[in-house]
Amino acid sequence: MRVLVIGGGGREHALVWKLKQSPQVQEVYCAPGNAGIGEMATCVPISVTDVEALVRFASDRRIELTVVGPESALMAGVVDAFEAEGLTIFGPKRAAARVEGSKRFAKELMEKYGVPTAGYRSFHDPREAIAYIRRQGAPIVVKADGLAAGKGVIVAQTVEEAVEAVHRMMEERTFGHAGEEIVVEECLFGEEMSLMAFVDGETVRPMVPAQDHKPVYEGNQGPNTGGMGAYSPVPHIGDSQIQQALSEILIPMARGMAREGLSFQGVLYAGLMMTEMGPRVIEFNARFGDPETQVVLPRLDGDLADILLATATRSLAKAELAWKREAAVCVVMTSRGYPGSYEKGKVIQGLPKACEEAVVFHAGTATIDQQLVTAGGRVLGVTSLGTDLEGARQSVYKTLGNIRFEGAHFRRDIATAFCGVKTK
Repeated sequence: MRVLVIGGGGREHALVWKLKQSPQVQEVYCAPGNAGIGEMATCVPISVTDVEALVRFASDRRIELTVVGPESALMAGVVDAFEAEGLTIFGPKRAAARVEGSKRFAKELMEKYGVPTAGYRSFHDPREAIAYIRRQGAPIVVKADGLAAGKGVIVAQTVEEAVEAVHRMMEERTFGHAGEEIVVEECLFGEEMSLMAFVDGETVRPMVPAQDHKPVYEGNQGPNTGGMGAYSPVPHIGDSQIQQALSEILIPMARGMAREGLSFQGVLYAGLMMTEMGPRVIEFNARFGDPETQVVLPRLDGDLADILLATATRSLAKAELAWKREAAVCVVMTSRGYPGSYEKGKVIQGLPKACEEAVVFHAGTATIDQQLVTAGGRVLGVTSLGTDLEGARQSVYKTLGNIRFEGAHFRRDIATAFCGVKTK
């Protein structure tokens, strides 16, 4: 089988890594890929939103399965275009991907089909949004309606902070067009969890849960990022709670979308808050999470190509899904300054030794003058497996000590809350 993976980050490296383990996959291409992906697949210099070029490449190379990584490609309509040409592709069409592309749209669907989530209001006028915030008080959550690379959410502890978030999103346009409309919602309290599922219409097959760490600094301080690390399983959230999230959230959402004529095919990702009243949806995504994929796929005990193909061809009910008992912890190394402005081109050292001890997924790397250098805000995702979370955590932090580049930053408390470890 010839496979094309669309994207160039750590999530796509994890997809390529797992697909390469399939005995039925002979060739893997990645558009555009990165330096790490280039060591195991053929990278092609095509943007994830250049739909015409992607279709042409897949047709010319007789690609038998295409897997979409980033949400920007989904919202550009890549799945619609591939299916129109009779090409097999894993991912939802643009209309269904709006469950991530518009927070208001997702909220309206949840409201219609009884999917539990936080109370909310949406706004096009910043003055109306600010008046609502002043009436509601804080803490309160302000979200850009559109895609903002995981950074368009402000959990405001004060009214002033929330008002400032409205100004930045709607007037200063910090997140561009994504902030033309905003959603203001009640602040939920509890334990966060990411639960992804393969969906091929109304068949929903859950993956193992994971927990992400969004803020850039230890103790969940600082601005939100695309993700600073993750771990799986999430032992302090019981199986009954996970089953409740499946039966009350993921399955009703998939069925509701089908009833709306938006039959979902791909990964439906529920970002959840496990509250005292049960699971509540924080957000839906329409693709694999990043960095959650970097801890979930290493725990998959089986052939990823089989599962992706079954999902894409609407035969998911027949696919076999099994999971390893091992725990996985991923820590993301970033460039200094991320999620703000950062420099590129810093030489990365120590990877050969690190790769002997863990799986190193490249997120933002490039090769210049035969040297591996930084080329993004999130640079590497280092993942270790262990018999339990504490073993995986110890292993990944030992490995991180071998990797060096100027300005490297990573959180030192990934998975420590569960493991009972105190950090400075």
